[in-house]
Amino acid sequence: MPLAIGWLLAAFVITLLLVRGAIVYAHRRGMLDQPGQRRSHRVPTPRGGGIGVVIAVLICIPGALLSLSVAWPASVVISLAMAFALVAFVGWWDDHRPLPVLPRFGAQLLAVLMFSGVLLATGLSWWWLPLLLGAGAWSINLHNFMDGIDGLLAQQTIFVAAGLAWMSWSLAQPALACATAALAASAFGFWLYNRPPARIFMGDVGSGSIGLLIFAFSAMLWRLDHAMLWPLLILSSAFLLDATLTLVMRMFRGRRWYSPHREHLYQWMTRHGGGTHGQTDARYLGWNLLLAGPFTWLAFSHLNIALPITIAFYLCAAALWLTLKRRYLRRNLPKERHVAA
Repeated sequence: MPLAIGWLLAAFVITLLLVRGAIVYAHRRGMLDQPGQRRSHRVPTPRGGGIGVVIAVLICIPGALLSLSVAWPASVVISLAMAFALVAFVGWWDDHRPLPVLPRFGAQLLAVLMFSGVLLATGLSWWWLPLLLGAGAWSINLHNFMDGIDGLLAQQTIFVAAGLAWMSWSLAQPALACATAALAASAFGFWLYNRPPARIFMGDVGSGSIGLLIFAFSAMLWRLDHAMLWPLLILSSAFLLDATLTLVMRMFRGRRWYSPHREHLYQWMTRHGGGTHGQTDARYLGWNLLLAGPFTWLAFSHLNIALPITIAFYLCAAALWLTLKRRYLRRNLPKERHVAA
């Protein structure tokens, strides 16, 4: 227990100190996100603060996975660290000088392949590889898409990582529980600078890396019991549902789904459903605490019927998403035609 607490404190303190330094660095290098038509902030804000999370994770999470009881194989831990570092490096580069889509996506696929291949080599069928590749690439990008307002991604990371830690502990996996809790501690350290009004944004170095890590931890739990997929999907439902349905709707309407936009539900909420980043964060937190959390517990506690629980949950959640989206569209469509391209 003292060692586990030490890893958590280290993750928090390292992030806290490095993000403070990242603010100074971003100002010196001119790494400032300017307000614009497709952005939700109103004043120039430094980006790249996720580097604090990245370094804290690279130090603390491999240590937790290897040093605590029920340690994971070194091959899995090393592949996870290498994949995480690759996604972080590409994101850090993109924060300094924008990369074309194909090289960035190629590096993401390589990182997911690196980790997934080693995980499958521990005794799983290789038929799972396409599913893992798709899930990993989508997790990286959806967390990037959802990092659009102050505090939202950091808040979501704290919630999901805490849920992963609880499930890991319940499955008698202390090392994995500590590693996921360390991610929550690091995200909290970053949130102190990113909460509304944000002093720094996470940047691609942080958002994509966190997406890779959420996927990897979820895959490790799924490795222990395939039925864990269902409570894991409910746990991440706030981001997964908003990003996926937004992408599907843009593709269905024939829009350039890959281009920047402000059509996620959280962005509509910020502009017209309350007007502040903090109020939107509170709504997503309410979803997590009042719905996603209890239903995750229900599915986890009844894995034999977790699939129908998850289906029912997502059907109701999708109906709510569509209702809210139509409400904002009807109220503000004439004012928002310029964001639909």
